[in-house]
Amino acid sequence: MITVLNYAVIVASLAYAAWALVAVVTGRPPREPYVIGAGVVEILILLQVVIAIVMMFVDGAPDETATFIGYLLTVVVVLPLGLFWALAEKTRWGSAVLVVAALVIPVLVVRLDQIWSAGAA
Repeated sequence: MITVLNYAVIVASLAYAAWALVAVVTGRPPREPYVIGAGVVEILILLQVVIAIVMMFVDGAPDETATFIGYLLTVVVVLPLGLFWALAEKTRWGSAVLVVAALVIPVLVVRLDQIWSAGAA
């Protein structure tokens, strides 16, 4: 996996989580700018997933291929599902859902990197 892209996804998702946390603290529900922010994070995630799939074919799949693919699928869907839920919730807790969804992404990215690195060792 590409370390720079991993860091970019992690930093973007943590910044998004911090931004959503401000909305929670101030009592604001998520609005359109949060959809755009989620789109930016999701584009980085999709770029990472495409590169991971290409690297699986070029360099060979990690030892735990099924687990790796499961994490790839999960990292793609977690933020859109959280955003859908957050927009349906018209209170500040919708923003809290975004915080949780955005905090799950770095965990998944680190785990993807661990699985990839274990297969390379």
